[in-house]
Amino acid sequence: MRTNCWLDVKNTTAYKQDYKVIKNLSIKLFYNERIIILGPNGSGKSSIVDLINRNIYPLVEKESYFKIFNEELIDIWKVRKYISTVNNEIKLRINKDLKVKDVLLSGLYGRFCKINNPKKEELNKVKELIDKMFLNDIADKEFGYLSDGERQISIIARAIINNPKVLILDEPSVNLDLKSRIFLIEKIKNLSQLGICILCITHDISIITKDYSRLIFLKDREIIRDGKPSELMNSKNINQLFDINIKLIENSNSWDVYRV
Repeated sequence: MRTNCWLDVKNTTAYKQDYKVIKNLSIKLFYNERIIILGPNGSGKSSIVDLINRNIYPLVEKESYFKIFNEELIDIWKVRKYISTVNNEIKLRINKDLKVKDVLLSGLYGRFCKINNPKKEELNKVKELIDKMFLNDIADKEFGYLSDGERQISIIARAIINNPKVLILDEPSVNLDLKSRIFLIEKIKNLSQLGICILCITHDISIITKDYSRLIFLKDREIIRDGKPSELMNSKNINQLFDINIKLIENSNSWDVYRV
């Protein structure tokens, strides 16, 4: 039995104001996994991220717990140190005149502005990350002139510069056109090859690839399926999850959706 889990949840319920956003959640997420949580809007996906980041708290009940790094009462600063979350709000906070290499550098300081007089080792760390993520062609571009896909991967690279244990991608493909989505998928694949633990929250079937080791279906604030993408990605399951009528076709590393 695996014990190297960073998230261990049992029978957890959570509310936002008076609305129950999570119902009886039980799940274990492990360090060596690359996970997608897939579900329609309103299914509770982002509420799981809020629970992890301590934006909301679980209901205290008998026979229930919510453990991060094996701790129920974890320090919020420890969460922020070891878990990096990328959402679309971050792009709005970055100075559009910053070059991509400066955006990455700002991540070392937890800021969104230009860092003056950086240390040599910090610049070397930025250069190493640019090489690993194959970002040399955009490193000297200003953030405001990037495509949506290039902006997205820039803030993802910024999020991993401090070597977090876990990277959470919250709806990474929102508002991306086809070209930007393809660019993003390829760069996330690079992250997988770097051995980074990824939790991707999405409603977008098109970004699911076989590079992910685990797929979790969330509907009406509950988990209804949990397994490998190759096992769960079929027309019947997707139609049930989204209450639609489509045909799912498998290709070499992903799936295409066709209207029936």
